[in-house]
Amino acid sequence: MRKYLLPENGNFYKANLHCHTIFSDGAKTPAEVKEIYKKLGYSIVAYTDHDILIPHDELNDDNFLALHGFEVEVNEENGKPWPEIKTCHICFIGLEPENITQPCWHRSAYLFGNAPKYREMVKFDENEPDFIRHYDGETISTIMKAARDKGFFVTYNHPTWSCEHYPDYINYHGMHAFEMFNGGCIAAGWDDYNPRVYDDFLANGEKIYCIGGDDNHNGADPNSRYYDVGYAWTTIKADRLDYRTVTKALENGDFYASEGPEIYELWYEDGKVHITCSEADRVCCAYGIRNAAVKYATDDMPVTEAEFTMYPDWKYFRITVIDKNGRHACTNAYFGSELE
Repeated sequence: MRKYLLPENGNFYKANLHCHTIFSDGAKTPAEVKEIYKKLGYSIVAYTDHDILIPHDELNDDNFLALHGFEVEVNEENGKPWPEIKTCHICFIGLEPENITQPCWHRSAYLFGNAPKYREMVKFDENEPDFIRHYDGETISTIMKAARDKGFFVTYNHPTWSCEHYPDYINYHGMHAFEMFNGGCIAAGWDDYNPRVYDDFLANGEKIYCIGGDDNHNGADPNSRYYDVGYAWTTIKADRLDYRTVTKALENGDFYASEGPEIYELWYEDGKVHITCSEADRVCCAYGIRNAAVKYATDDMPVTEAEFTMYPDWKYFRITVIDKNGRHACTNAYFGSELE
């Protein structure tokens, strides 16, 4: 029986799930960011300003949805200069449109940039004590799990820019997803396309998704390649552009991450995985064991579909579509034990 891994029905919506504005350290207002992304064909932006959860429902219309979010950074405290300090950045997106109470809040610390100006706009649980951040796996996992328990979609961001390595991030537990692409970091020269980090998490037993986001601050010349807009995104498949419908699709993994190629269909049937996509140079399938598969384009025929074998004891598979310019689109990982 055919099992659709991306829903058979519904609409594809292009989303930026990591975004900054003048409410923290960005250069544009939320409304200006909306117009920038709408012109690029986006339908969804999660506003994730640093340390401050401010809803922007006034931006919603029939063709655009603003998701409520914020980003937390937990910095290493070792007295070294900033370029030598490790940091962990985590984004949180409210799953319910009414969920605007910020978890793990501190009444006087951590805000920077323009965020202190808007401190009084934050809603938090006044019965909870100030949350103190420490750069260690236990505290970071506590933040992830606390936010998840309070109804937030939790993503771990840009490990390369953060100077984090396997011994650091492998101790983080409680995320929904990992940022496979960070467009702003890529635009600035960091190699923040991180497939190996995703496999590290999966091999460690974390059944998580992968997303793409710009992490845009909009500070560079819009006509230059340094402009951190439109580099990476998450394509969500949902029945309609409605807040809870979209966030349920996030919870269910009904999306893929991309920096260019498109994925149209993805299904499993009788031990085979099938994918259809935009024109590609190759389509690769990675597994949870030392197996791999690939379909290459020929001189006169790009790849637009592929089929790969998947056995339950191969743990998981994930597929990467690579176009002629070397840009990637990545599916989530799907586990063999859950395919039948």
